[in-house]
Amino acid sequence: MTTGKVSETKLLIVNTAVVTVDNDFTIFDPGWISIDGENISGVGPGDPPKEIRRQAAKIIDASGSVTIPGMINAHTHLFQTFFRGLADDKSLIDWLKECIWPGAVHLDASTAELAAKVGMIENLRSGATSIIDHQYIHIDEKIDDAICSAADELGIRFLLARGWADRNYEPSLTETSEQVIDRTQRIRRKWHGLNNDRIRVELAPLIPWGCSDKAMTATVQESRSWGGGTHIHCAETQIEVEMSLEERGMRHVEWLDHLGLLGPDTQLVHSVWLDDQEIELIAKKNAVVVHCPVSNMYLASGVPRILDMLSKDIPVALASDGPGSNNRQDMFEVLKSTVLLQKVHNLDPMALQPEDALRMACTGGAVAFGKSDEIGSISKGLKADLVVVDLETVFSSPVHSIPSALVFCSSPAQVRHVIVDGELLIEDAKLSNIDEQSLLAEAETAARALFKRAGIQSRLTEK
Repeated sequence: MTTGKVSETKLLIVNTAVVTVDNDFTIFDPGWISIDGENISGVGPGDPPKEIRRQAAKIIDASGSVTIPGMINAHTHLFQTFFRGLADDKSLIDWLKECIWPGAVHLDASTAELAAKVGMIENLRSGATSIIDHQYIHIDEKIDDAICSAADELGIRFLLARGWADRNYEPSLTETSEQVIDRTQRIRRKWHGLNNDRIRVELAPLIPWGCSDKAMTATVQESRSWGGGTHIHCAETQIEVEMSLEERGMRHVEWLDHLGLLGPDTQLVHSVWLDDQEIELIAKKNAVVVHCPVSNMYLASGVPRILDMLSKDIPVALASDGPGSNNRQDMFEVLKSTVLLQKVHNLDPMALQPEDALRMACTGGAVAFGKSDEIGSISKGLKADLVVVDLETVFSSPVHSIPSALVFCSSPAQVRHVIVDGELLIEDAKLSNIDEQSLLAEAETAARALFKRAGIQSRLTEK
């Protein structure tokens, strides 16, 4: 992997406001951050000590900017980067049947890798240094490997949540639990822990109605034997909960708990249609909720009870969801939507504050990623996953409150520098290790070929 590598020397960021997202939400304004190898070696207010400045091999003067921990996009589907704009008029189930399944069955490894690269760059440019990819398309068994390879090349922190369904789903996308475990073991042996644990693998049942009790139990036990987590869509829509009640006599969280599968290593994506008992169960078992506000609005799925979850100290992470049910993977948009959705839904202008959204995107995301002791805040000894955001723009200046400017005013266009594991992946808004325009041209050609094979009409197939 070729990157703007600084991991064998020292990097120093100066003249920046530092939003640490620590327990006290400390902000150094101005402040500095030093990096040695893949870790933060120092952080503080004002100017750095002269000795630290003297030893720095590279100094970034970030005047007019704010530096935040890299956000964690805790749930997406990177292959859907090629599926933007196809679900504008569809509900979840119709969107799956009419758009995702017909296209996904024609996906090959090289096309998936291009889609993943475009999606990963979108995440980096949107302030996300870590991604959890719920990857459930295995028509070509090389797809998982290709997507991990893309993460390796680009340098992003990556968790492959290896998705599966064994029933009630598009037949060519289903697998037995034995196949799931065998194939995931092969991927895990090759990629898990690679590059100083920057790439990781876990198991990810797709949806309760697509997974049998037997396969759920087998795969969760397998993932736990590796020390891995379980990532699953949960109570996304009202109709899915009704399906569970009709078949199993239990709601989604009750079902997981009944099987003994609910725990701190469980990531419950969406969790829109939960009742009181389910929220209590999640709190009791210390499970994690992943909130995807833009997707929930886009598909009209509903509004999750985020305030009730936070009142029970349930860890809540934020995510874009896949581009097929959002059209973007923009974590700044997610930050703003998280706050505004709870304000309007609860008719309470104080429902959430900017600091709450930043905590969910950073420390909450770190819990979902399984690295709460390494990423998600800025402190000496933690991983150097950092994003420098320019606030001296017409969109955010004058800045009266830094958290407010980040959540309500900022966009990917203001991201100046992105550092992952101590490596400078974006410098002065330019990617360090890939020709972005060439990639986009190659990706468009591949997307056109994919949708022609699938027989799905779009602007691309008319060209």
